[in-house]
Amino acid sequence: MNLRDFRRAGHAPTLLAAFLYFDVSFMVWLLPGALANSIVADFDLSDAQKGLMVAVPLLGGAILRLALGLLADRAGARRAGLLGMATTTVPLMLGWLWADSFPAMLLVGLLLGAAGASFAAALPLASRWYPPRYQGLAMGIAGAGNSGTALATFFGPRIAAAWGWHAVFGLALVPLLIVMAFFWLVARDAPEQPAPRPLSAYADVLRVGDAWWFCLLYAITFGGFVGLASFLNVFFLSRYGVSRVEAGNFATLCVVAGSMLRPFGGHLADRFGGARVLMGLYLAAGAGLLGLATSPSLFGGTALLFATMAALGMGNGAMFQLVPLRFPREIGVVTGLVGAAGGFGGFLLPTALGALKQLTGGFGLGFFAFALVGGLGGAVALAYASRGWRGILVEDGEEAEAAATAVRPEVQGVA
Repeated sequence: MNLRDFRRAGHAPTLLAAFLYFDVSFMVWLLPGALANSIVADFDLSDAQKGLMVAVPLLGGAILRLALGLLADRAGARRAGLLGMATTTVPLMLGWLWADSFPAMLLVGLLLGAAGASFAAALPLASRWYPPRYQGLAMGIAGAGNSGTALATFFGPRIAAAWGWHAVFGLALVPLLIVMAFFWLVARDAPEQPAPRPLSAYADVLRVGDAWWFCLLYAITFGGFVGLASFLNVFFLSRYGVSRVEAGNFATLCVVAGSMLRPFGGHLADRFGGARVLMGLYLAAGAGLLGLATSPSLFGGTALLFATMAALGMGNGAMFQLVPLRFPREIGVVTGLVGAAGGFGGFLLPTALGALKQLTGGFGLGFFAFALVGGLGGAVALAYASRGWRGILVEDGEEAEAAATAVRPEVQGVA
């Protein structure tokens, strides 16, 4: 791939704005998970309550992504992004000045879903500027904004140790407002915006089987990544007895693997085909999770989590090489739908890990179940679904662009 041609193909300021919007939103979205060990100490929560508290923001993101995806298609991704950031200031204010109980934190977490919904605006904003052969890299760069998770896990526990966890929510307003101003100044919707369509037209997309397959597959890759990211601080402290700051350090190391390698997953998908790359990544993630089920040492567990998060992160990049090729005209609503499924998968994972930890006294069964359902189950589901993806399962970007139209007739009929 010629990077000079890539730079000429789209709009770099908008791509940067989409990345920063996604980055700061992910930082905010995962704050309850990053601060969980400090919050738990104040509220004396059970293992199941810990899992629920860190999972609720993911549920809120799943719900609100549908609305923001629809808005991005009808009013433009730029307006949708600005609205999403403005709405995110509300739960940050509540977390800073008001949240003083477990139920209050659940409400704050649910409202933080506005930050998680950024997915449905940031990725279409970037995608619409780039031709099919560059979708994997463009979506990978914008999607690498999930590195904001690492900012939360690294800085959150440190600031909480110095000034208390409430202050972290207040300080998070600063980068959010800075990015919001930058986004307003430089982000632009692509010239060729799809014309707004009746709501009934979006319902037709739900009758396309591939939309549901993408939902399932992304619930595993993105749900696994963000679900583990929200739970890792709790896991490292509970399993290995490290300090709160040390737990944040280990969590950050694992999160960086998934977020930074997401563009590489998109690039591999451009080169070898998204379905092929995804298949290998599902199996790699499943192997890492099986290793974690054996309750390894701190070093071994960290290495396995690093590898697992890397596989899931690259899987996210590969997934969104496929989605714009399959649904070019409905990218906003499909991104919202698929992203919602990813958020819902993320909600289920820490909830299940916390509940199983309380039930069995350890994390082994939870990781084993995720290995079977996510790793093996994802590979089987992909093998079945991809039988009809003749135009997507391609060798390189040149063929991807040529095949993009061949795989779309069903969706073009919807439009």
